[in-house]
Amino acid sequence: MTIQPSHDVSEVILVTGATGNVGRHVVQHLLAAGVPVRATSRRPESVNLPGGVEVVGADLTRPETLPTALAGVHKVFLYAEPRGIDGFVGAARAAGVKHVVLLSSSSVVGAGAETNPIARLHLDVERPLEASGIPWTFIRPGAFATNSLMWVHSIRSDGVVRTPYPEAHSTPIHEEDLAEVAVQALLAPGHENTSYVLGGPESLTQRRQVELIAEAIGRPVRLEVITPARAREEMSRFMPPMGVDTLLRYQALSDGVPQPVQATARDITGRPARTFARWARDHASDFR
Repeated sequence: MTIQPSHDVSEVILVTGATGNVGRHVVQHLLAAGVPVRATSRRPESVNLPGGVEVVGADLTRPETLPTALAGVHKVFLYAEPRGIDGFVGAARAAGVKHVVLLSSSSVVGAGAETNPIARLHLDVERPLEASGIPWTFIRPGAFATNSLMWVHSIRSDGVVRTPYPEAHSTPIHEEDLAEVAVQALLAPGHENTSYVLGGPESLTQRRQVELIAEAIGRPVRLEVITPARAREEMSRFMPPMGVDTLLRYQALSDGVPQPVQATARDITGRPARTFARWARDHASDFR
């Protein structure tokens, strides 16, 4: 990824959620660009990040922890945590932060956003940032390719994926594409006060995603159709009810319906978004 930076590479960028699927790639790309990186963690002593990253203790839900984390910071990569967002905005203003790039969700521009709990969560972060006076960029992905990690246990233990909607379509996006877009927004000019809806380069059914994972790990994976009630029960073991209901509703609506492909990631990074087949190869060890 080539960036023509407007950002002074001597100025610190704060990365929240730095050990997450997207945040860790943001850290890696910023380091590769020669940018000083500070990362926050509730438990900084247990964080495993590349050398050269300054790790500080902070919690977005506890605004009193933020002034120290934001001291001397020029820009911020922020994950969506509505609890304490007003405290974050106040601390960022006081610290003189010049730009915040938020990992949001495409659900905020979907039908029924005001009653969609996932959309509401992200809107409750977007709106205070818009009103803050701090330049912002909202990255709004649809389906994360990493959503398929919810199949890890059943593939490893039984060689099976159980789903009520095998023909449900999505355009899953690789987490590294999201990170590259975020880093472009942080380092290159022209992304302030702009939002980007992002997706992967192809509309795939769940059935096809399972086939691609099977190809990546070199062994068959069986697909078993189950009822929505059973899916809700199984998904509730590792996902909050809000996420379960929203995901099942989306799958029902997209059953047999190809989804539009967004070109935004390619437009920003200058190259095509990674395919799900590439994601499956990158994560093959997770499923073996």
